[in-house]
Amino acid sequence: MPARSVIWRWIKVEADERVPLSWSFAYFFCLLCGYYILRPVRDEMAIEGGVQHLPWMMTGTFLTLLVATPLFGFVSARCSRARLLLSVYLFFITHLLCFFVAMMSQWHPEWVARVFFVWLSVFNLFVVSVFWSFMADMFSPEQGVRLFGLIAAGGSTGALLGPLLTTGLTYLFPVPVLMPVSALFLFVCMGCIYRLEVWGRDRAAFRHEHAGEPIGGGVLAGVRLAVSSPYLLGICGYLAMLTMTATFLYFEQLRLVADYVATPEARTRLFSSMDFATNILTWLTQILITNRLVGRFGLVSALLFLPFISLVGFLGVALWPGLVVYVVFSVLRRVGEYALSKPAREVLFTVVSREEKYKAKNFIDTAVSRGGDASTGWLVSGVKALGVTTIHIAWALIPVMFLWAWLSRWLALEHSRRVPPPVG
Repeated sequence: MPARSVIWRWIKVEADERVPLSWSFAYFFCLLCGYYILRPVRDEMAIEGGVQHLPWMMTGTFLTLLVATPLFGFVSARCSRARLLLSVYLFFITHLLCFFVAMMSQWHPEWVARVFFVWLSVFNLFVVSVFWSFMADMFSPEQGVRLFGLIAAGGSTGALLGPLLTTGLTYLFPVPVLMPVSALFLFVCMGCIYRLEVWGRDRAAFRHEHAGEPIGGGVLAGVRLAVSSPYLLGICGYLAMLTMTATFLYFEQLRLVADYVATPEARTRLFSSMDFATNILTWLTQILITNRLVGRFGLVSALLFLPFISLVGFLGVALWPGLVVYVVFSVLRRVGEYALSKPAREVLFTVVSREEKYKAKNFIDTAVSRGGDASTGWLVSGVKALGVTTIHIAWALIPVMFLWAWLSRWLALEHSRRVPPPVG
């Protein structure tokens, strides 16, 4: 048997799924490669701007998303799926070129840096949310269980290349050159969207669907849909607990790095090394483990991993609150999120309506997520001003991990209940 056939059988891909899977893999590869070219720059800007100012920057991100979410709802109600996706990417490509001009001209660099931090935080959530909405619309629930881990591996492959490109390019060119390089990868994403849309339209014609029609609904439909469905509210709760714990960990990690690593160059290299370690472990997990684990034990296994590793990690922080513990905990959490939790969460959206896949999902992935960032940032700053220590916060988060685990199990059971029975 040819080696290629053995690989397709091992990863459980049917013959008619290979073309869309390949384009989806390439799409997510280019998307995260373009993002990870810029991520180390954002993290260094967060320190340069002062860790104490992070709550303000995160609040700015949240407020930006409060404006962007209804605007996205307005556009999606009137555009076909292909026009919506292509418009989103063209919008961000234009912004990257504007940042390139502003940075090269040294026009108010301190404000450009702050705006860039907010912009990249919005960009990351928005384009990734739109990507997974597209995937949930293209593939069935059964296909999502088998294929989403592999598609996510495409993003992890791009996330491996991105930091390496950043390191190499910054030896040859100034930082602003990273902007058009990232924009080039987003432009390739648009080509992948076109090819997937052609495949999707052919499939829709065969199944008498309406993939080319506008999504419809009102401007604030995403908010209404999210708060009126117990299932979507459960996803909101899952994401809120993920965001709350991740933001606390991020704040403390940046504080320790700022205290113990002296120079911007050394800090950027540390962040790049963490990104590389996270992404190589994530890639291996997605390729070798994710789809087989979920296929055998169900979505609950992937959804439960993050609460479990967070429980262990916060116990470690409470007992040994050093930089090494934070770095190891952060890397393992991110591996669990990208390789297991994220694909499983996206599968949850394969059983909701088309409008919920785009509008409610976009609201949950952006406004709910960044709202959690902003509120956690102010909460942590507030309780620390009252004398509460990092160790106290870590102990307080441990019971929350059990609630998170219970919600993970409920979401997995509710997804199973909503999956339509097989035809025939």
